[in-house]
Amino acid sequence: MKIRIVFVLVSLVLSALTGCTFLKVSMIEEVQPFQEQVVSGRGKDKVLILDISGVIMAGESGAVPGGKTKPGLLASVRESLDRARKDDRIKAVVLRISSPGGGVTASDMLYQELKRFQQETGKVLHAHITDVGASGAYYAALAAGTITAQPTSVVGSIGVIMYRVDATSLLQKIGIQAAEISSGDKKSLGSPFRPLADDERKLFQGFIDSLFARFAGLVAAERKLSPDAVKKAADGRIMTSQEAQSLGLIDGIGYLDDAVESAKKKAGISDATVVMYVRPGEYRTTIYSQSMINIDFGGFTEPGAQFLYLWWP
Repeated sequence: MKIRIVFVLVSLVLSALTGCTFLKVSMIEEVQPFQEQVVSGRGKDKVLILDISGVIMAGESGAVPGGKTKPGLLASVRESLDRARKDDRIKAVVLRISSPGGGVTASDMLYQELKRFQQETGKVLHAHITDVGASGAYYAALAAGTITAQPTSVVGSIGVIMYRVDATSLLQKIGIQAAEISSGDKKSLGSPFRPLADDERKLFQGFIDSLFARFAGLVAAERKLSPDAVKKAADGRIMTSQEAQSLGLIDGIGYLDDAVESAKKKAGISDATVVMYVRPGEYRTTIYSQSMINIDFGGFTEPGAQFLYLWWP
C-alpha cells in the first residue's frame, strides 16, 4: 500500500513538472477476472468446483475490503460458466452448495444458467450440498444430473414465503400518521402503513400458490417424482440428508471427494485435475478452500413485499 501511495505521488509531481494533465488515478482496485487454480490431482482432463454460497440475490454484493464491489452470485456463476464453456478439457462441474436460497427470480435465473450450460456443453453437472441446500438453492441444484449431500446437511424447505412489515402500531406509539394517495385501492397493495385486508391477503396468496406450483412442478420433472411424492416432500420443512434421499430429493450421501469421484466416473475419466476459478489475491490450496461467502442482504432492505424461495429461521 505504501509503495502504491509513493507511486501516485511521484506520478502527480512528474505530471505537474511536464505539464501533462492526462493522468487518471484510482485508489480503488478493480475486481479482476477469474483465474484458474489447481487444487488437486493430475491429468489432462479437468473437474471444476464451482461455489454457490450465501443468499441468492440478483444484484451486486456490497463492498469488500479494499473498497471493491464484489460481483453478485449470479454474475460470478455466469462468468465461471462462460469460462468453462470455452475449456474443452473441463469434463465435469461440481457445484458446491451452501445456501438457504433467496429471491424467487434470482433462484430461477440461476437454475436456467446451470441448465443451459449443461444442455449446450454436454458436460457433467453434479450438485453437492455441504451445510445447507434449502429452498432456492435446492431449486438451482435441480439443474444437475446428480444431487448429493453431506451426512449432516440440511436439505429441503421447498416452498415460497413472503415477508411483510406492519408498522402501524409503531407509528401510532411515536405519533406519526402516514397518508397514502393512490390511483386505485390496490395500488398500495401490501403497504406497511396499514393492516393487510382480507382481499389483499388472497391476492398475495394467489401469487405464492402460483410460484409454489412452479417449484413443485420442477421438482417433479427433474427428479422424476409423482405428484403425491412431491406433495409429501414439499410441505416447506427442512430435512436431513437421509430423509431427503428416502423421498427422492437427492441421489446419495457422501463427501466432496465422493462427489468429485462420481462426476469423474459419469464423465468417463479416471485421472483429472481438480480446479477452481479464483480472483487475483485469493489463495486456495485444497478442494475445501472457498471464496468469500456472499452474505449480502441488501435486497431485503428494498421497499415492498418480496416473494422468496428462502429458508430463514
